Amino acid sequence: MKKIFSLLLVALITASSAFAGEGMWLLNKLKQVNEAQMRQLGFKLTAEDIYSLNKASMKDAVARLGGGFCTGELVSSDGLMLTNHHCGYSAIQSLSTVEDDILTDGFWAMDRSQEKPAGFSVSFLQYITDVTDTVLSALNDGMSEAQRDSVIGVMAQVLEGNATEGQPHFQADFKQMFEGNEFYLFVYKTYPDVRLVGTPPNAIGKFGGDTDNWQWPRHTGDFSMFRVYTGPDGEPAEYAADNIAFKPKWHFPVSLDGVKKGDFSMIMGFPGSTDRFLNSDGVKLALDVEQPSRVKIRGEKLEIMKEHMNTDNAVRLKYAAKYAQIANYWKYFIGQQKGLKAQHVFERKKDQEDALMAWVNADPTRQAKYGEVRKDLADGYAERAQFEKASTYMQEAAFGSEAVVFGFRLYGLMKQLEKDPKDTKVITAMADQAKGRAREFWKNYDPATDQAVTAAMFKLISEDVDPSQQPEVIATVKKKYKGDFDKWAAAMFKTSVLTDSTRLMAFLAKPNLKTLQKDMGMQAMESSIGLYRNVLGPAIQDAQVKIDKGYRLMVAAMREQDPEKMWYSNANSTERLTYGIVNDYSPADAVHYDLSTTQIGILQKEDPTSDEFSVPARQKELLLAKDFGRYADENGNLPINFISENDITGGNSGSPVINGNGELIGIAFDGNWEAMSGDISYEPELQRTISVDIRYVLWTIDKFAGAKHLVDEMTVVKAPVKAETTGDVAPPAPVR
Repeated sequence: MKKIFSLLLVALITASSAFAGEGMWLLNKLKQVNEAQMRQLGFKLTAEDIYSLNKASMKDAVARLGGGFCTGELVSSDGLMLTNHHCGYSAIQSLSTVEDDILTDGFWAMDRSQEKPAGFSVSFLQYITDVTDTVLSALNDGMSEAQRDSVIGVMAQVLEGNATEGQPHFQADFKQMFEGNEFYLFVYKTYPDVRLVGTPPNAIGKFGGDTDNWQWPRHTGDFSMFRVYTGPDGEPAEYAADNIAFKPKWHFPVSLDGVKKGDFSMIMGFPGSTDRFLNSDGVKLALDVEQPSRVKIRGEKLEIMKEHMNTDNAVRLKYAAKYAQIANYWKYFIGQQKGLKAQHVFERKKDQEDALMAWVNADPTRQAKYGEVRKDLADGYAERAQFEKASTYMQEAAFGSEAVVFGFRLYGLMKQLEKDPKDTKVITAMADQAKGRAREFWKNYDPATDQAVTAAMFKLISEDVDPSQQPEVIATVKKKYKGDFDKWAAAMFKTSVLTDSTRLMAFLAKPNLKTLQKDMGMQAMESSIGLYRNVLGPAIQDAQVKIDKGYRLMVAAMREQDPEKMWYSNANSTERLTYGIVNDYSPADAVHYDLSTTQIGILQKEDPTSDEFSVPARQKELLLAKDFGRYADENGNLPINFISENDITGGNSGSPVINGNGELIGIAFDGNWEAMSGDISYEPELQRTISVDIRYVLWTIDKFAGAKHLVDEMTVVKAPVKAETTGDVAPPAPVR
């Protein structure tokens, strides 16, 4: 009884208010929703210093990398940008060769002529528009879910088109919030010319490797440096020799003051996806089916890749970024399963649902509007559960074969050859496009590695998935190769145009339908895509209609039940702000973790026999000599990482960690193991953001790399100046 009461109490507390560290807040709502609480916690500026349409503000210095895979921040008036090492990992790996392995050895441009094209773009938020009223005016309760989605889709296109008309460098993103109850338009300006300026060696940037990933305490220098360029006219432009450094409206001053317990901290960035409104049915499906499947498949894939990477240095470089990406969320799903169970999230969600439905059923009007919420969700998840395992195995295993995925890139050409083989102009254009994709693909591809992965992945499908939900190629392997997936994969990779660059280029020089139809790789691709498109996808989508309707009404009911709560929407790759304090935590009985780490931990963890814990000779020499200069803390140690109560998720990697004066104090790079359930249920006593202390970043650039010119380019500040009139800290002047 005591445990049930405790869980119910937590649910009621969670339902009534947001914890100080909890929440991913929309920038255009900060003034009315968050500013007062932020100032109570130690924020010295105003909401308009963060987001303004009338003057330069912090939003102008926060960059979305690519489509939102990470975040970066500008730290100079010449477009110098900091982000995480793991965010720049693919670019660094792509620029590395066996002869010039900058991933392993590091790289520092000693002048701008040495900066290297990074291969991704960055975007800066221009403004946010709340279009909820506009969209809702076109909807009514009598619409089916399909009709509703259709109208919303049309309105999204119109609103995005209006926002970007006459603005060639603008991009508009229409986003639904609160599970389809609110709607916003985010408008960005995109800059395609981004160049690598500097990166520490992998031993610093990824110190601790997969062992320390998601763990605290950490000692990782997870940062890299880039520069944004524009055309000579200051407008976005593709890479060109005569491009100039971007002149931002704002860049962050960099503070040497460090952090202490209770300090205010905030993070701005582009969190990718959270599921805080996930109900108990969704939690159960994740725990029972989805997460165990992903962990098993990724674990086997990683084992095969690692074996090949360890035996060939060229393969190691080609697969470094792929391996890191797969491993990151392999460990994440392990931790999330553990966290969901340890924090009794299923039970807590169920208690919340019981309380909500009791409120709904207490009033006939509410019952008429929201009475079917629980049934819609339960029925939808029950239907989806029938196909979830097969769907997950297709995503992770079948499409875990690089050959199968590359085959999909030839699917359009194949269909064109079927449709009109005499239209040589279109076919030639599609073949030329495929050649470009192939060159990019083969830069980081090893057929022997992919052959082993492909055999293992399709074998897993054969063993674990209901035969009625397997792609037809599985039956072919069982019949023709007696279930020997290694033999099948060997035959495929020996003959397919997808697995040999010479065969592929010869085919693309003279494309013909017969070759593709007979190709074993294309057959595996068609079989997999066909199953997903024709069976699994539609079945899950049918179930999802009920689920989406259930969530839309459930969230509407929750907000109606508690209109005074500070509500925030799930992350969806739009720019958000989270704020809280720097704080330690106690993850278990008799265990306490301090809020910061120093160089002492690097030396304690050093293991010359391990790639994960090796310490470069120069770094070790400097650490032992305590040559820290102005970057030392008050005790004479070099600060490395710190933790805070900020609420982040994937996509926030590389985000600026900012103090109450608007100064950069760190770069966010990870969450902590004990709160891996946090994307579904925020855990205030446990949830922490792990950041690299900006003083370690500056020390590495200055002392370790000898690239002091890059530090000199930044606006480095030591002690804040007291404003004579108010006693508050004077805000740093916007850089114009």
